[in-house]
Amino acid sequence: MRLIVARCEARYTGRLDTYLPEALRLVMIKSDGSVMIHADTGGYKPQNWMTPPTTIDEVPEADDEPAMIVVTKRAGATEDRVEIRITEVLSDVTHDMGEAAALERDGVEAHLQELLADQPTWCGEGLRLVRREWATDIGPVDLMCKDTDDRWVAVEIKRVGTIEAVEQITRYLERIHREPSMADCRGVLAAQSIKPQARTLAEGRDIECVEVDLAVLRGEREPDLTLFG
Repeated sequence: MRLIVARCEARYTGRLDTYLPEALRLVMIKSDGSVMIHADTGGYKPQNWMTPPTTIDEVPEADDEPAMIVVTKRAGATEDRVEIRITEVLSDVTHDMGEAAALERDGVEAHLQELLADQPTWCGEGLRLVRREWATDIGPVDLMCKDTDDRWVAVEIKRVGTIEAVEQITRYLERIHREPSMADCRGVLAAQSIKPQARTLAEGRDIECVEVDLAVLRGEREPDLTLFG
């Protein structure tokens, strides 16, 4: 991890345009391509950030132009870009964090994954499991399935479906689609509950949302009946 404390300004262009005027900030650059710009206030949330996969270029100081770090990310037909112009560096250190220990999976999420692996049709009619923990270069997909048309279906499982969960499965799909034989893979977000904003974002990205009841999956009670008029 690289930590830069510097007087800098940052300009973001892409789906919207934002500008951070010059001030003293902390720039964090992680080995996975994540870039975050922090102030000394605002809690844990960065003022600007870019999630992987990214391309990071450094432009050295030249004439009257300050040094610059340029972070870009392709998102479909668009490009997101953050330009960090650095006028003064107070500290620039890099730490080898070693092999990252995986965060222990939430017990409910682990149980949901186990149950849905045995009953994948809860995530979509006719789904059959191919593999649990399908590996990508940025992390494992919870369940990789195939549907009745033999199309690939990536399922991400959460206790609560949030915008962050939608972003996570979007990143997985971006990596999966690079394999020509899996270019038509679709995504499913399965959770006990899904936030309305997350559902809206997912639907805009053609990611299906499925709410599952842990008690029904366990066989502790019957699913609710739906009456059709």
